[in-house]
Order: sequence, then C-alpha cells, then structure tokens
Amino acid sequence: MSQWIKNSVFYHIYPIGFCGCPEYNDGITEYRLDKLTDWIPHLKELGVNALYLGPVFQSKKHGYDTSDYYHIDCRLGDNESFKKICDKLHENGIRIVLDGVFNHVGRDFWAFQDVQKNGQASQYSSWFQNLNFDGRSPYGDNFWYEGWSGHYDLVKLNLKNPAVVGHLIKAVELWMDEFHIDGLRLDAADCIDPEFFKELRRFCKEKDPEFWLMGEIIHGDYNRWANPYMMDSVTNYECYKGIYSSHNDKNYFEIAHSMQRQFANGGIYQNLCLYNFVDNHDVNRIASTLKNIQHIKNVHTLLFTMPGVPSIYYGSEWAIEGKRTNNSDDMLRPTLDLSSAPHDYTGLATHISKLSAVKKHFKALCEGKFENVLIRNEQLVFKRFTNDQTVLTALNVNDSEVWVDFNIEGGCVLTDVLIDGSEYRVENNHVHIMIPANGSRVLVLHNGYFNYKDFCEQINKEANVKVEIPSAEANSDCKDTEQEVEKETDIKLGRYRHFKGNEYAVIAFATDSETLEKTVIYKQLYNNGDYWVRPAKMFCDVVEVDGRKVPRFEYIDSEN
Repeated sequence: MSQWIKNSVFYHIYPIGFCGCPEYNDGITEYRLDKLTDWIPHLKELGVNALYLGPVFQSKKHGYDTSDYYHIDCRLGDNESFKKICDKLHENGIRIVLDGVFNHVGRDFWAFQDVQKNGQASQYSSWFQNLNFDGRSPYGDNFWYEGWSGHYDLVKLNLKNPAVVGHLIKAVELWMDEFHIDGLRLDAADCIDPEFFKELRRFCKEKDPEFWLMGEIIHGDYNRWANPYMMDSVTNYECYKGIYSSHNDKNYFEIAHSMQRQFANGGIYQNLCLYNFVDNHDVNRIASTLKNIQHIKNVHTLLFTMPGVPSIYYGSEWAIEGKRTNNSDDMLRPTLDLSSAPHDYTGLATHISKLSAVKKHFKALCEGKFENVLIRNEQLVFKRFTNDQTVLTALNVNDSEVWVDFNIEGGCVLTDVLIDGSEYRVENNHVHIMIPANGSRVLVLHNGYFNYKDFCEQINKEANVKVEIPSAEANSDCKDTEQEVEKETDIKLGRYRHFKGNEYAVIAFATDSETLEKTVIYKQLYNNGDYWVRPAKMFCDVVEVDGRKVPRFEYIDSEN
C-alpha cells in the first residue's frame, strides 16, 4: 500500500464542468484549467493534500469518450500548461491522481476512425471488443462493435490485445514522466480484464513503488480488485450509501453495521484503505441528498474519522446543491470560480478544515484499528486506536443535546478536539459525555496530560486552518456540566428531605434503556409509601425558594 495515502485528504474536480468548457470540443485551445493554480490556497485551507482530477485528455464531449490519451483536452489547455499546473500543485504539497479511462474510448478515437475509413483492411480492427463486419452499428457503421453498457458512443476496448495494452501503458508512462502524477483512478474497473490491471500494476510499481491505483467499483467484493496483484484501493460505495441514509433515517445502525463488516477485527476490508466519499460527479450532491441540512457536519465528521481516505467533491464544502435531471449530470458538474464562490452558510468549509487538521494530527485516525463502542438509532460512538493512542467519534442526530454513557479503557480523561475542548472524566472505565444537538465530538483519550490550548496552537501552526481556542467563559458551561456529573455520582442510598418538606428514601439506581441516562429510584416515607423514579441530574438540581437557592433533595442520613 502507498504510505502517503493514509494521511491524505482528497479534493475531486470534474475539470470540463469546473472550467465551463463547451459541451462539444470545438478544437480551439483555451487555457481554462490554469485557474486551478488560483485554487491552491483554498485547497490548503481545507487541508487538502491530494487532488483527483476527472478526465483531462482529448475527447469529443464529456471526457470519458477519449479520442487521444497522449494530449490534454484543448478545451483545458495543452501538455505544457498542464505540466506547469502539476508542478505548482506539487510545490504546494498536493499530489495528483488522474482519471484513467481504459475500458472504452470515444468514436473520435484515432484507431476507431481508421476502422471506419478502411473497414476490414484496418490494422486496428482487433483493438475493439467484439468488432465484426457481419452487421451494422446503431450509428450506421458497416460493422458492429460492443459499446460500454449499451452506450455506443463509448467503444469498448479489447484489453486482451497486447497492442492496446501497450498503447495504454505508454500513455501512463508519459503522464508519469511529463506530469509526475502520483496515481490513477481507474474508471469502470469492474468491467476491465483483471490481467490488464496486473500488467498496469507491474509497470507502475516498478517505476514508482508509491504510485497509487484506485478503481471505481460500485458493487461486489472489493477484495476482487484491491489486492497485492491489481489495485491498492476502490471506491467505497457501500459506506457512501450508509452515511447519508443513516442520517436521513436517523438510524446509525446502518453505517455502524457497514463499518463493523468492513473494518472491525475480522472485517473483510480491514487491511484496505478505501476511498470514502459522500458525493461525486455521478451522484446527487450531499446537500441535495440529506433530508436535514443540519446533519451535513455530522456526515463529514463521520467521513473524516472512519477508516479510509476522505474525499470532498468540488463545491460541496459550501454545501452547494445539485441533482441528476432527465439523465443529465450537468447539475452535478457546475462551473465554479473563487470570485463567485457560495457563502459558507452552514460553516461546513470551516468544519472540514478542522477535521483535516485533527485527522492528520492523530495517527489513530490515519491508520488505527476500528471498533464500535455505542450504537443507538440517533447516537453513535466508535473508536480508532493504535497501541499507544485512542480517539473516539461521537455523533448525535437528535434535535436536542444528549448525554450518553459507555465503557472505555486506557485512560482517565476524554478531551474533545473538534468543538470546544470539553473534558470528561473516566471513572472505573466508565464515562458520561454530552453530544450537542445534531452535532459531533472527536475525543482523544489520555491520562490527564493533554493540553488543549497547546494542541490548538500546534495545529494552527502546522496546518492551514484556524482552530479557535475557547475562552474561560466559553468553557463555563462545560465546567458546570462536569460539576453536575460529579454531584450525580455523590447520590447515596438513604433518607432525603424534599425542598417542600416531605421525606423520601433513595433505594436504588438504574439506567434508562433508551437514553442510557442515570436515574434514581426512591420511595416516599409518608402516606402509602409510593415509589418514584427521576433522572439523577434532576434529583441533584438546585431550586430557588424565597430568593434562596436550596437543593431539590437534601441528604439526611442513611436509612435504618
């Protein structure tokens, strides 16, 4: 596995849309992609250190209909201009992954045009899958050929032909030598001959052992394609669906099940670093997919802290919307300019910057193991851990803040490093924490030596992100909350006097099965001795009587 990938945060751009190119190639060279260098400060502010660019090579229309693998699409620029762009990205610590569209080409591909011109006399007839001269194509050609998934504008290549493989490998060699790319995303990988991937891997890894190969896989066992012989990783469509639908249905069991199945001890993909995303150039924008836009930060907290490498689709950091309409992807692939970028009304871009900084700071979030800790419909807690570090993610999709209890070993304090530096004591391997309404926390486990202020200053210095250091006033609520928790643990069995004068006896404690909140069971010591139950936090409340603050229940003595 390429080591750099574990510490990566990806940004995905569809260049033809991003640059506002004409729908059809007009043959005029315009250096539209040069604007990408102006985006570098924005990418660095987000914490991005890897850029995945959709198709950039010569094509007739959308880029996936390649006509020439050896030249940049003239609508974007030329080879020389793209080389300068790549150099600038590398100078700023941003790696480059290109879209390798090797399953099919467009009808303008030079070898296919030779078949159209010369018929059976063409030396390239064997370059295309199931091409024969016993019929006619849907486009009226005097031959039939296989189109990818029934799309005859996309001509399927014959990857069993050594000449075709050689042509594609030489193209990759050019990209590596001239543009110094760091990896490839392999389009329609589930349709490609595995032997081609083996040959591609041998070539790329011999040339650069750190070169990364990632395949587009929508269904099936990812291990079929991501293994020591073919690719390093694949697109994690299982968790893509699980992330958004678990929020829409307020059912964290769904994504918890997927992560357990994939990444926990014994999980089927625990040794893979999968490519995680919540939207891309083929699916609706996450801001259009979510039923409640308030969940968009939780979605990204999950994306950045689960095992694998996170990817942001261009513009989604501003929660822009977009849906497929009438089989058109145009709304998913808009033109964007920094000068007219949408306002960050959800605060998501800032949230992503913090998540990037936190992820890169903690080894456990980059390569740690995975374990679910607490799963409920509306709350989820999981941990990432190495031998010497544990970090927990806590999520809540309820419209109110929620307190949760769970067991955790290996430290005595949990400190939130994402929101406000809140600290929670671990007593007898048990902790009681508050998760904000429709919010999340990322908590580092330690033994009392973690300085949140120093942490903020360090990542502000190391990363291109501003993490606010809360003032004492900002933390006052947290301190009050901690005091309340301490009071809850001080409740004893015995006699209490209610502030209205009646006496009661606390006889037991219990945990609410739905909220996991600590409750007190007590009986009245008058009349018929009825039994009552009340949340421990409320039992410990202070109330105001005649201008004085007094305990709701005052301890008298132990019950005889």
